[in-house]
Amino acid sequence: MASPEALDAAPWREPTVVLRFAPDDAFVIGATGIDISDEHAIAEEETGFVGAWLTPDELGERVIPHIEWPLPNARPALGQGFIAGVPCKLWLTGDRALLLCPVPYAHELTERLR
Repeated sequence: MASPEALDAAPWREPTVVLRFAPDDAFVIGATGIDISDEHAIAEEETGFVGAWLTPDELGERVIPHIEWPLPNARPALGQGFIAGVPCKLWLTGDRALLLCPVPYAHELTERLR
């Protein structure tokens, strides 16, 4: 967590995936070091989520039928809400999607998406 301006200016290195959960909250996949120009920033390793990359077919067959909120039309985009009754985040790109779920709910989500 940091000021939105500091997150906007952060020099994220490839091949990271930067998900903005909120204007002042970034979840960075693949980062090995973080350089944020905000003295009040909180930058910690996050181990509270599990994720799975999905093909468009997997997304359409297994996940979308369990979503009751509108998916963003633009890509890339981050969607957040309940999937099969479980709080999740969905990172959508042109050719794949990343389904993120809090670790305590991962088993429940897996069972509900079968």
